[in-house]
Amino acid sequence: MHSEKSIFKQLFPFRLQDLLVCVAILFCAATVCTLLLSADTSDGFASPIFVLAVLLISRLTNGYLFGLVASVVGVIAVNYTFTYPYGAINFAISGYPLTFLTFLMVSVVTSAMTTQVKQQERLRAENEMEKMRANLLRSVSHDIRTPLTSIVGSTSAILENPSISKAAQKDLLTDVRDEAQWLIRVVENLLSVTRIGENGQAHITKKDEAAEEILGETVRKFRKRFPNVDITVEAPQELLMVPMDAILIEQVLANLLENAVRHGETTSHVFLSVAQQGNLAKFSVRDNGQGIPKDQLPRLFDGTLKRSETASGDGKRDMGLGLVVCLTIVRAHGGFMEAQNIAGGGAEFFFYLPLTKEEAQ
Repeated sequence: MHSEKSIFKQLFPFRLQDLLVCVAILFCAATVCTLLLSADTSDGFASPIFVLAVLLISRLTNGYLFGLVASVVGVIAVNYTFTYPYGAINFAISGYPLTFLTFLMVSVVTSAMTTQVKQQERLRAENEMEKMRANLLRSVSHDIRTPLTSIVGSTSAILENPSISKAAQKDLLTDVRDEAQWLIRVVENLLSVTRIGENGQAHITKKDEAAEEILGETVRKFRKRFPNVDITVEAPQELLMVPMDAILIEQVLANLLENAVRHGETTSHVFLSVAQQGNLAKFSVRDNGQGIPKDQLPRLFDGTLKRSETASGDGKRDMGLGLVVCLTIVRAHGGFMEAQNIAGGGAEFFFYLPLTKEEAQ
């Protein structure tokens, strides 16, 4: 019994938003028919207009409920209001049984097709999310284990060897600090992903943010962590407002900047920029390092890179997790992300975000 109720709710869900959409479209259809009726005394125009209304309602609402309701309301409205004799219902008029059946068929078929497409989109999104989670878990298992082993080894060496020199102690504690900072970055990435819901957007609140301020805050944190790396910032003279979750986009830029330093091997200068391109904002991170191996470019964002394949090969600095998180966040904002090598040396990671909230959702 419970299963039957669940299936019924899936097929005929009721949402206030869908009701408002249905009422608005039917009102527009009635208004258009009224205007046409006042301008022309002939009949026949109302049926295709209400068929179109049923089509739109079935496409823009969930399930079958409002499509069926619109078909019934449309038939009655056409018969009662826009067909002679006006102000009277007469289903005996020639052709009206066929009109009624046409409305119903359009509603049912369109609703069925729309529901199927939405289910397929939801399944695809869920599959992508599950794939991302699997990649994250695989990466995290390595990203956490290796630094923890190093931290335990360094602290044990200090505690178990009282005679160790202060210089050696300082080196070991420096390693502990670096590994702890890496673990913090991993945790920050995981926390960022947890803010993204099943459909990639549920927990993201977009607000208009000044892109220059986002870059400025990211650079401030970057310089604290990498004081020996020069960074150049480029931004448009006019204030560029971009709908985004500021914390998440800062996380993306921080990951890209860190990767530029750690995996560029010889990186000494990083270029961070933002620019408007049509109705998109382009964020770019370029470096003067060794670039990205060509065989890694197609797999940068799927989390399948192994540590032995990364540029450093040190067994702990894998860029896979960070890039998977970056791509997930950018997609949740309605954007897309790419990477390329730069002629003459270096690499560029860039992503685009829509400049309107409607496109970002």
